Amino acid sequence: MMKQSGDGLYKCKECGKAFRCPKNCRSHEMTHSGVKPYECKECGKAFSSPRSLGKHRRIHTARKPHACKECGKAFRYPSSLRNHERTHTGEKPYKCKECGKAFSCPNYFRIHERTHTGVKPYECKQCGKAFSCPQSFRIHEKTHSAEKPFECTKCGKVFRYSSNLRKHERSHTDDKRYECKLCGKAFSSHYYVQKHERTHTGEKPYECKECGKAFISPSSLRTHERTHTGEKPYQCKTCCKGFSLVNSLRNHERTHVKESL
Repeated sequence: MMKQSGDGLYKCKECGKAFRCPKNCRSHEMTHSGVKPYECKECGKAFSSPRSLGKHRRIHTARKPHACKECGKAFRYPSSLRNHERTHTGEKPYKCKECGKAFSCPNYFRIHERTHTGVKPYECKQCGKAFSCPQSFRIHEKTHSAEKPFECTKCGKVFRYSSNLRKHERSHTDDKRYECKLCGKAFSSHYYVQKHERTHTGEKPYECKECGKAFISPSSLRTHERTHTGEKPYQCKTCCKGFSLVNSLRNHERTHVKESL
């Protein structure tokens, strides 16, 4: 629970981060607990606060009011626009004092700094393992959260989220109400048809804040971002070597199998 300090700020007991508003402090504390009660009805992704869910929903509505004057590309948030503009100017204002490496995006800069300090603020409540990067932490959490309480009555397949079950159930009824306007192919959800339509339009809405490279899906962007941060979230259970790609981990694990033969 949060605690009010002498200076009037509310501090998280878990990490010490301070907030002026108790509501913001409570929302922050949920990031440590792992509780994510706010679920997106469109794709099933869950969040720890209504604010985070609101930001996520813009992915589905595609509202982007902030446009780059250089190339016309639009963004949902002014901070994303500022980071993008640096891909035109080449500006990298965030410089590591330890090794001199510079970054255009403050988030990547903070993650990079932790490779020097060893700080790992994201700790798993289940096993105690700690991580320097929130993305690595979320990937790890899924290894514990195997619970899938929503079961399809037709085939028995189980899901973590009720929204994913509803989408799956359409595969039994042939209910594919979302049709591509360009080729007529039908899909069971708005999210999937949006992703498919990008193969026609060439749209790549997920842009790297560090170098400006764009991608068709968020998973492709996350994989690319690791080339900047050096993050290696996939760890070999035999020798503890880390990898940035799950396929690289699988290939590596085979070397241990060969050694045991």
